[in-house]
Amino acid sequence: MPEESGQTRQMSHREIMEALSGLLLAMFVAMLSSTVVTNALPRIITDLDGSQTGYTWVVVSTLLAMTATTPIWGKLADLFSKKLLVQSALVIYSVGSLVAAFAPTMGVLIGARVVQGLGVGGLTALVQVVIATMVSPRERGRYSGYIGAVFALATVSGPLIGGLIVDSPLGWRGCFFVGLPVAALAFVVLQRTLHLPVVRRDVSIDYLGATLIVAGVSILLIWVSLAGQQFDWVSATTAVMLVGGALVIAAALYVEARVADDPIIPLRLFKDRTTALATAASVMVGIAMFGATVYLSQYFQLARGMSPTQAGLMSIAMVGGLLVSSIATGRIITRTGLWKRWLVGGMVLVIVGLALLGQIDEKTDLVLVGASMALVGLGLGATMQNLVLAVQNNTRIEDMGAASSVVAFFRSMGGSIGVSALGALLASQVASSVRDGLSSMGVESTPHESHSIPDLSTLPAPVRALYESSFGDAVGLLFLVSAPFAAVALLCVLFIKEVPLRTTNDVPAEDREGADTATVQA
Repeated sequence: MPEESGQTRQMSHREIMEALSGLLLAMFVAMLSSTVVTNALPRIITDLDGSQTGYTWVVVSTLLAMTATTPIWGKLADLFSKKLLVQSALVIYSVGSLVAAFAPTMGVLIGARVVQGLGVGGLTALVQVVIATMVSPRERGRYSGYIGAVFALATVSGPLIGGLIVDSPLGWRGCFFVGLPVAALAFVVLQRTLHLPVVRRDVSIDYLGATLIVAGVSILLIWVSLAGQQFDWVSATTAVMLVGGALVIAAALYVEARVADDPIIPLRLFKDRTTALATAASVMVGIAMFGATVYLSQYFQLARGMSPTQAGLMSIAMVGGLLVSSIATGRIITRTGLWKRWLVGGMVLVIVGLALLGQIDEKTDLVLVGASMALVGLGLGATMQNLVLAVQNNTRIEDMGAASSVVAFFRSMGGSIGVSALGALLASQVASSVRDGLSSMGVESTPHESHSIPDLSTLPAPVRALYESSFGDAVGLLFLVSAPFAAVALLCVLFIKEVPLRTTNDVPAEDREGADTATVQA
């Protein structure tokens, strides 16, 4: 980017759109990595002789790596070339994908998924940071809407693409190849179009804080993931993991507050009321969002007897709402500069949609289910990106990476907790209902049989109806459980103070630290 006297010029709309194309390709890769593999998991477990525990870890390993490293990527974005970091994340993701595609065992596959998660964590955090660097808060809503559109496209196309690939000659391994051409294209486009200034200053990497953050978060997420499956929720193992995780996180907070010269997560950010409330809301939105998206696919396939492709098509109702809402609210916010009303309205729609989905069972009219999903999508589209916008608007440019990644980090952590805890609740409810139903039919079942998911098409009609009813009722319960978390998010949003959106990227000189920073070409 050309510069004069140490000042960078404002990028034109054309330059922003050219750079944004590469960023959106990178974001598409990140989203696709999690959605494309969902329909392949049963085949993977069969081919690699995996277990239910392996099934869980293929999903959780990526989620853990992504969540735990998001704030680290964000902090690195405040210290080094953002373009180089995005490209590095693409390379890491590609390496993990190649290893996963050729994995001979479940252990290798799970390890490769961890590497994928490292790359996805970087892409998730850095795309928001780069957009914040290129575009002023007042104009950012216009471009952030495109991120919602890409999220919607990846959510819809991922399961459909995955289902087609699994049934093709490539098999399930093809699901790990599909993102590689897109990642390569994103790398090339970013190299040609993204030119950002790099702030050169004396820095020290907070390795101790980063290690403690990753360790503490990982311990707690592993506990949430395995509790109720590998050991009881109330058990000695639970106590050890909870106490251990709490102690490690306490040590991380001490290091970040008192020891580190340049902390990974600057705790001073939370002195700002908007950042603190938006972070809390992001955790709750994460729980509600993942509860809404992950288990609806199981509802359509196991309670309604749909194929994976049909289930993917049904998600268009929610994703369409998210697409329309994210683009429309982004443009309106850019034009008016007012954003809080859209956060409030979005959370209200999410609560109403979740409450309606809480009433569904295996016989609910699909039109009503689709309308409820559309409400949730409209609400999430108006909420997710705009929470990040509210935080970025109150953050100095030097802290933009850390602040943006904090919101993404806590939303991912909420999602991790939501997927694991709601999944445990779903398994428990279905197992209990199936066991009681089989008993009433005079059929004895083992604990393994009641927890397993058979091929419904091979079951006798009464038993199949029992499984469909059990899944329908249990998924409805999940949405009822998710609704209060969305209500807490609404309370947080209500107390956020609306600050007029800045019309420039640069903060006033009196707000800056380190007046001797120099800007160089990326």
